[in-house]
Amino acid sequence: MAGQKLGITEVDDGIWLVSFMHYDLGYIDLEQRTLRTIDKPFGTRLSPMS
Repeated sequence: MAGQKLGITEVDDGIWLVSFMHYDLGYIDLEQRTLRTIDKPFGTRLSPMS
């Protein structure tokens, strides 16, 4: 994703949602100075051979 634009939306006071395209990646908490990622932001990947 180097060089690509990310979306950042404030969802609560000091809590920001980080998105790429239409995938939510995680939350930034400015007060706690933490980043909490979302498990499997791209969903379950299925093999084309299954």
